[in-house]
Amino acid sequence: MSSIATQNLRLQYGERIIAENLNLIFDKSEIVSIIGPNGSGKSTLLKSLAKLLVPTGGAVYLDGKDLQNISMDNVARIISVLPQSAQAPGDMTVRDLVTYGRMPYQKMFSKLNDEDIKAIDMALKSTDMVKLQNNRMGNLSGGERQRAWLSMALAKEPQILLLDEPTTYLDIHHQLDLMELVVHLYKTMHIIVIMVMHDLNHAARYSHRLVAVKNGTVVADGSVAEVFRQDVLEPLYEIRAVVTTVKEGNYEYLACFPYAAV
Repeated sequence: MSSIATQNLRLQYGERIIAENLNLIFDKSEIVSIIGPNGSGKSTLLKSLAKLLVPTGGAVYLDGKDLQNISMDNVARIISVLPQSAQAPGDMTVRDLVTYGRMPYQKMFSKLNDEDIKAIDMALKSTDMVKLQNNRMGNLSGGERQRAWLSMALAKEPQILLLDEPTTYLDIHHQLDLMELVVHLYKTMHIIVIMVMHDLNHAARYSHRLVAVKNGTVVADGSVAEVFRQDVLEPLYEIRAVVTTVKEGNYEYLACFPYAAV
C-alpha cells in the first residue's frame, strides 16, 4: 500500500496564496472526503497531490519521496485522477478512452500487451461498462460518462484514486449510483480514495474520514463522527444547521440540514 503526505505545504497561483502550512497523511486504505466552502483550497490541494500543481513551499511526499522528484509516469502508475470537468471527443468510444489509462505503462510507439488488455477489461467490468464499451462518448448519459472516465482512471491500476467533486452535474439517482460504485471499488481494490465533496451528506455517508478545509488551512481532520458535528460545520460554512442521525433499516448515518446563513 502506497502512502501520500503533505508537509508544511503552501500552494498559490501567482501572488495569491491558496493554502498554507498543510500537513496531512494518507497511509491506509480508506475513503477520505475533503469538505469546505467554495474557494477554500480543496481542488487546489487535490491537484498538488496529483503533481498537477507545484508547491511554492513545503512538499508532497509519495511513499516518502518528494513528489517533484518522481517522474510523471511513475506517479501516474500509483495515483489516478478523475477531474471535475473531464472532456473527451464525442466520437471516441468508451474502450478507446479507457485505453488511455494505460499510457503510463507504454513506451513510445508500443502496442497494448496482454497485461494492458487485461487491465482495460477489468476496469470496464469493475464499473459495469462492458456493455457500453463500443458506444461513443457523445451518446452517453452524464452518469455513464462519469463511469467511463472512472474506468480510465482504474485502468492505471492505481493505489490512490483522487476524485474532484465526482457527483457534480449528476441527478440524484446517478449521484447515489456513482457513490455506491466508489465504495464497491474501495472494498474490492483496497485503495486509498480521496474525494473533494460538495454534498455534505454524501461525504458523511460514504466516507471513513473527513478533512475540513477553510481559507487554505485544515480546521478539522478525523472520523466522520469527529468532524461531522454542528460545532464544526456551522463555523466552517458560516451557517446554522441541524446534524442528526438518520436510520435506514439496521444502518445509521449522519445527515446535515442547513437552515440559515450567518
